[in-house]
Amino acid sequence: MLFRVTLSLIFVFLLPMFLSINGSKEFRLGRSKGGNLGAPAEYAGENLPPAQWFQQKLDHSSPTDQRVWEQRYFVNDSFYNNKTGPIFLMVGGEGPANPMWMTKGAWITYAKKFKALCIMLEHRYYGESHPTKDLSTKNLEYLSSFQALADIANFVDAMNVKYENKRQLKWVAFGGSYPGSLVAWLRVKYPHLIFMSVSSSGPLLAKLDFQEYFEVVENALLEKTSSKDCTNKIKAAHKQIVSLMQTNPSVLDDEFRTCKPLENASRNDIRNFFNGIANDVAGLVQYNEDNRITNDNTYNNLTINTVCDMLTDYKNNTPAYKALASFNSMILDQNNETCMDYSYDNMIQELRNVTWDSSEGGRQWMYQTCTEFGFYQTSSGEEEMFGNDFSLEFFIQQCIDVFGKNFNEAFIKAGISWTNMDYGALAIRATRVIFVHGSVDPWHALGMCTTAINESPVIYIPGTAHCADMYPARASDLSELTRARDTIESRLAQWLQLP
Repeated sequence: MLFRVTLSLIFVFLLPMFLSINGSKEFRLGRSKGGNLGAPAEYAGENLPPAQWFQQKLDHSSPTDQRVWEQRYFVNDSFYNNKTGPIFLMVGGEGPANPMWMTKGAWITYAKKFKALCIMLEHRYYGESHPTKDLSTKNLEYLSSFQALADIANFVDAMNVKYENKRQLKWVAFGGSYPGSLVAWLRVKYPHLIFMSVSSSGPLLAKLDFQEYFEVVENALLEKTSSKDCTNKIKAAHKQIVSLMQTNPSVLDDEFRTCKPLENASRNDIRNFFNGIANDVAGLVQYNEDNRITNDNTYNNLTINTVCDMLTDYKNNTPAYKALASFNSMILDQNNETCMDYSYDNMIQELRNVTWDSSEGGRQWMYQTCTEFGFYQTSSGEEEMFGNDFSLEFFIQQCIDVFGKNFNEAFIKAGISWTNMDYGALAIRATRVIFVHGSVDPWHALGMCTTAINESPVIYIPGTAHCADMYPARASDLSELTRARDTIESRLAQWLQLP
């Protein structure tokens, strides 16, 4: 049974996603504020399920450790046939679990067809799932993909008892972005519990210097516009900004609406400034033409083509940097920001905050990048477009400044090495996994983009961006995206017939 929530409760659920439009503060380390999987569009006031709570172990690495905490999850049983239906599990990631996914999205379409029970499990340390009293570095030691996977296994085992009706339940795991990796790794670690997985936009290869990210950004601009005009405009703008930074930075203060004068900015401030401008473009690409909710509860009308048209047509004889500054202003306005805060110290202080009340997930995700994944989107691969002001050293320094001197390059490399060895990186050979990626999504560069074994096919969708296959279908979808969803449904039908 589903229950209607009040308007105020809906607003609480939507707020993190309203704030997830890309900007210097809203898009960092390749992650939107509130998580990389936005709220699905097409929501029209449908009933939303109430939160439920599961008593979860704190430390799965110690069988004798009896400490527990309450993990949030949601259930939709309105389609479920308890005699024949599978259980669909949406795995939460680096943001709050949003119950709107219990009524909308491609997986709901599949659930209706296969009479599935739908469950969404929130990732530990994100949203309302608080395993520890605060987010101190010591308490974050229980935040890892290993612990998250074990959470899921423990949860599934308990739900098998709850829903057991003298038949073997088939669990199908769905996940997008980081959870896309998690659902693939579930088939590696717990194949006896998870029958199959649909992994959307999951980066399987942990990598320290993820310079390919901005290479894909440039390629995506070329792919979608069929012209070099847009990339040339951004490159010209960057050169002009570098020159003005040295000769007349106050002009940039006015154009880019900076919160403090660039003239007195530190080296790390300047790096953050350039990284923020690049992130505006990166976020535009990563979520191009997606079907999620924006901050004004409408479709995202900022696409590669609309913005590139604006950049290339902007007052033809006007310097390129003014066009880029105009785009920056659009981002600031959408995020209700009065000025561009490029202060490195402000960013570090924000990430050092250990209270749950102030957390939207940025500190937690950064901890995971510093201990497991890297994923640092450096400018090393696209120096001509964005310069090389945010190199690898810039991100390693952030780990040290936020978590302590022990979080140095050697420490981060050791964690990345272990992640790739433990899960298999791109040599993963798990069966019954569907890997889905879009050509416009920068994260596909670290994902499985060609089929390695027939039992785990890859669906590579030209022209689509991050997690595009997971959002509700609409008439304007590319035909390739429609076919991808059809292929996923066909594979579900085929595999669910297996014993």
